[in-house]
Amino acid sequence: MSKTRHIVCGNCGRTNRLPVERASSAHCGACHQPIFTGHPVEVDEDGFERHVDNNDIPVLVDVWAPWCGPCRAMAPMFERAAQQLEPKVRLLKLNSDKAPALASRLNISGIPTLLLIRGGREIARQTSAMDSRSIVAWTEAGLARP
Repeated sequence: MSKTRHIVCGNCGRTNRLPVERASSAHCGACHQPIFTGHPVEVDEDGFERHVDNNDIPVLVDVWAPWCGPCRAMAPMFERAAQQLEPKVRLLKLNSDKAPALASRLNISGIPTLLLIRGGREIARQTSAMDSRSIVAWTEAGLARP
């Protein structure tokens, strides 16, 4: 029997139970869209909670704002990192201007901030713009910690 994981669809937000070996090519059982697209998923507060609570894979969150120059500069780097990190990590973009209560609860004091979350717990945090190679290396280092 193959091992399965719960993965939240980036399109409709439904949780899917998928065999590990099929995760990269799987489609959502509800909306039939690909589970992974190689692009970060933009989330609001509810979407953030859904992904953090229901994904069996780690979640990497880019907390940003549209007026932030370094955030805009890092956006294409985060996009490239998604192509390398999926399907072992779900990448999310959270606009702090649209979710100020969540940003406050997460203790976001500067942006861009990357949060690496596994099992509902923050395991690493980085506040500053990074290139795609650095994002991938930082994420992999964070996941390697016990």
